[in-house]
Amino acid sequence: MPKPAIEIKNVTKIFQGHTGHPVTALDHVSLTIEDNEFFTLLGPSGCGKTTLLRLIAGFEYPTQGEIVLFGDSIRGLPPQQRPVNTVFQHYALFPHMTVAENVGFPLKMQGQRPDEMTRTAARMLDLVKMADFGDRMPDQLSGGQQQRVALARALAPQPKVLLLDEPLSALDLKLRQEMRVELKNLQRQTGITFVFVTHDQVEALTMSDRIAVMSMGRLQQEGTPIAIYEQPVNRFVADFIGETNFIQSTIAGIENSGARCTIGPGTTLGTGATADKGKGDAVTLAIRPEKIRLVKSDGAADGLQGRVAECIYTGTDTNYQVELENSDVRLVVRGRNAITGETLFKVGETVVLNVAEGAARILAD
Repeated sequence: MPKPAIEIKNVTKIFQGHTGHPVTALDHVSLTIEDNEFFTLLGPSGCGKTTLLRLIAGFEYPTQGEIVLFGDSIRGLPPQQRPVNTVFQHYALFPHMTVAENVGFPLKMQGQRPDEMTRTAARMLDLVKMADFGDRMPDQLSGGQQQRVALARALAPQPKVLLLDEPLSALDLKLRQEMRVELKNLQRQTGITFVFVTHDQVEALTMSDRIAVMSMGRLQQEGTPIAIYEQPVNRFVADFIGETNFIQSTIAGIENSGARCTIGPGTTLGTGATADKGKGDAVTLAIRPEKIRLVKSDGAADGLQGRVAECIYTGTDTNYQVELENSDVRLVVRGRNAITGETLFKVGETVVLNVAEGAARILAD
């Protein structure tokens, strides 16, 4: 059976803070990254994701725990002896070297012959669609082009693992969207394990095979993008990944497939797993805005009634803020606009909210 690319085993990292007090950047983190996987470390600033990347690279060492690469412990191994390369947020190209020389530099450090270096550099530049730019200087390139060169330079020595520390954050939105596709294609073409650090949920969802969500130095949830989005384990994950409605509720009854929870006066909703709760227990429900459908109210319809309090037009969709009838709960509902571009509901309009069975999830905390 193939060995995992990276095994993080109960890793803790403690720094000495500016005030002299210890700061725990990572708190007993364990996870496994498979070979040939696009794996993303996702979380807000200060959650520990970049620290974990630096531990894998060898720029920092764990206070406790162990990191294993392809079955071998890398405890105490210096960065240059690890089969990994890193692409940083700021590309750090050598300004006095041409693009081709930048890409060939790590190969020169490995002692490759000049002709081999030239061929490999040309192949890497072709891979990142920069084959015609080998003679340019870095300051003659756009930000997106510089990023491609940095990727080619990192890929040239054929590392087993490529670490990417928020490499798209300095690019404008359209270029970021293009580079997401290119990065995923690069990973598939090369077969190299990518470990990608970002605070951008869309980047993580669109590129990753699996995601590890982190907060305050701890691993919150690990899984596929679909599992992370559809089945968040706690409030932090549900809130950080996409937009979510949180409703304080009570379990009205237990069913075979889950529970029925109160959601507004006289209305209950079927949910998934009960998170070890029972009838009468207070719980927090998470419902994604796109899981709720609005229909016009004729005054006699059953179901959850509400009034549109606000409409936020976003182009293809509109986010409606709906105040539930006889309740202080306000839900966000996302609806597709009409073909003409018009919003389907207006502020002040009375509506019925249809929530599909199982769309609400009981959070563990």
